[in-house]
Amino acid sequence: SQQIQFADDMQEFTKFPTKTGRRSLSRSISQSSTDSYSSAASYTDSSDDEVSPREKQQTNSKGSSNFCVKNIKQAEFGRREIEIAEQDMSALISLRKRAQGEKPLAGAKIVGCTHITAQTAVSGCLFGGLGWDINFSMGNRVLYLFEWGKTRSVEAAPVLAGVAVFAWKGESEDDFWWCIDRCVNVDGWQANMILDDGGDLTHWVYKKYPSVFKKIRGIVEESVTGVHRLYQLSKAGKLCVPAMNVNDSVTKQKFDNLYCCRESILDGLKRTTDVMFGGKQVVVCGYGEVGKGCCAALKALGAIVYVTEIDPICALQACMDGFRVVKLSEVIRQVDVVITCTGNKNVVTREHLDRMKNSCIVCNMGHSNTEIDVTSLRMPELTWERVRSQVDHVIWPDGKRVVLLAEGRLLNLSCSTVPTFVLSITATTQALALIELYNAPEGRYKQDVYLLPKKMDEYVASLHLPSFDAHLTELTDDQAKYLGLNKNGPFKPNYY
Repeated sequence: SQQIQFADDMQEFTKFPTKTGRRSLSRSISQSSTDSYSSAASYTDSSDDEVSPREKQQTNSKGSSNFCVKNIKQAEFGRREIEIAEQDMSALISLRKRAQGEKPLAGAKIVGCTHITAQTAVSGCLFGGLGWDINFSMGNRVLYLFEWGKTRSVEAAPVLAGVAVFAWKGESEDDFWWCIDRCVNVDGWQANMILDDGGDLTHWVYKKYPSVFKKIRGIVEESVTGVHRLYQLSKAGKLCVPAMNVNDSVTKQKFDNLYCCRESILDGLKRTTDVMFGGKQVVVCGYGEVGKGCCAALKALGAIVYVTEIDPICALQACMDGFRVVKLSEVIRQVDVVITCTGNKNVVTREHLDRMKNSCIVCNMGHSNTEIDVTSLRMPELTWERVRSQVDHVIWPDGKRVVLLAEGRLLNLSCSTVPTFVLSITATTQALALIELYNAPEGRYKQDVYLLPKKMDEYVASLHLPSFDAHLTELTDDQAKYLGLNKNGPFKPNYY
């Protein structure tokens, strides 16, 4: 398997935060039409936001209390949302049916930290049929304020399928780490596989439970930041288990990152701000796959788009796609919208925020809550005004207002929905990565970071083609010999 080399200056692991000095991020839910269905009220207990789920005693229909969600009574309502998602995730269900007899994950005890949406709930519910035993926490700190399908019920539904879920809308920083610990530290149960998104779970097990970490058979990581952290461990000689880099798999990067963001960026901005994009000046920080998707969508609606980049290759791509490549400081006074898509930290600093014009919209499509320096806005001289769910006005002493969305967390997961079909591609890729690592013979994968074999990438793609009634052309024997390929693939080299 081809391995990827990253730069030496990897960012450090996030330190474990404490409650001291932290402002709780739990909030009541707005009942405006932008974030609730008219029918949701009948499924919502008015006391839900007053009592922490950690203080509630709940049991599911099977008598189990090995979970912690907002309200287990909403599970059936969440199940309906999952059923909607299943309709556009036929490939994932098809994979489950094909593998159900073999149960390739029998004996696997998977601890996961990922976005718990209707789509990931499909994975958690359906892949129990492959034999796994799974604990899920709410992942990638964006989900402190995640709109749970707008009804706060999705996280409860997988509990009925035997998935131990520790997650709820409105988690504080302390709640987030508590949920992760509850998934890892279980009497009579020890994880042997990790499914992560952002590296927080991997970091927690590595630091707090080193004996458990050493017995892990494999790690599957789907985010650029989490992958960076894995390469950090590998370079330092501290990665004692094999890991699969799903983020750089073709079926993740070239689909989820690009097509998902191309649609969800507009959805998130429209729901929160009602902004019209025609003629607006927008700067997109980063022109990777996420940035490419955002820029394409904004350009199509008539926005004037600028791009910032550190990579000359991505910068050249932006230029040839018709975008001006600039430094953020060169356009910060004139732009109407600032969008971060880098996976880095402190991309938008207090200095940039001070120079923005009145009513500039600032949001993040990259990683967690690190790209915008929101901490610098928690100062006495600035006033915060909640406008609607996930929308804050940050007001300067002279009256200038900056519109901050989702407090700097991921816009699409916090303020809108994401396309189910694209997430089906990612979820199928993750499932195959888990199956590959768990069933690989001893010695195939050493203590390092690997890419999913291209044959599996192509298999994931082939499972989704029937949805479009797409018919592949088959090479003749002569054509296959001429290209030096197997007629059945793989058709791409490992470095693609």
